[in-house]
Amino acid sequence: MVSVIFPAAGAGRRMKAGKNKVFLELAGAPILLHSLLKFSSLPAVGELIVVVAEAEVDYIGRLLAEVRGLKPYQVTAGGAERQDSITNGLKLLNPEADVVLVHDAARPLVSLETIEAVVRAAEEKGAAIAAVREKNTIKAVDAAGFVRETPPRENLWEVQTPQGFRRELLLRAYEKAAEDGFLGTDDASLVERLGEHVFVVESEYRNVKITTPEDLLIAEALLACPGERLKRTASTALKAAVAGLKAHWKKH
Repeated sequence: MVSVIFPAAGAGRRMKAGKNKVFLELAGAPILLHSLLKFSSLPAVGELIVVVAEAEVDYIGRLLAEVRGLKPYQVTAGGAERQDSITNGLKLLNPEADVVLVHDAARPLVSLETIEAVVRAAEEKGAAIAAVREKNTIKAVDAAGFVRETPPRENLWEVQTPQGFRRELLLRAYEKAAEDGFLGTDDASLVERLGEHVFVVESEYRNVKITTPEDLLIAEALLACPGERLKRTASTALKAAVAGLKAHWKKH
């Protein structure tokens, strides 16, 4: 069984929306809902664990109770850092989960093909991450502002989510990081510290993380492309979910 942890406890300061960015609407539904329904549509996924700010736990729980089409889910409070939030999510894992995915709740445009590819790679290789080839030239710059190195672009990848791991491996990586007081940039970095190999699954550039107002505009534009709206946002599940939410909002 696959369990998916969705870190969604960020303050969203760069979005400048005055609220958690995952509550912002994309094509008529909250960003969070797009992400949860996408993973719920996969047979291999058995549970969703949503990690939000402590003050939002009850609200999210009530909100999701009105949504049809979701796999079994739990909502829990996050921590000061993303790593702390994932740690809290790991504590809730179903004992039957053998693969754990971690996916940014603010990446609603991830494709089913990418998710399935990460799951397969995690099962076969132990650890896998979605990523795309770097399109820009990258410079390594020193503290004084001078360029020190230009890494070969063909070796550079921009990392996304989902990131997938065999349950035992991810738990061991998090335990070791906590023991050492290490704070990583992503989940894979914790696994890499154990000396384990992490496999790269080539993803798609449209798997954007909605962090700024410009990102939201890009996501809206991608969903408006011919064929994309029907494929990604006009599913029966999403329509039913939005109908349930609207009924909920009218009551409250």
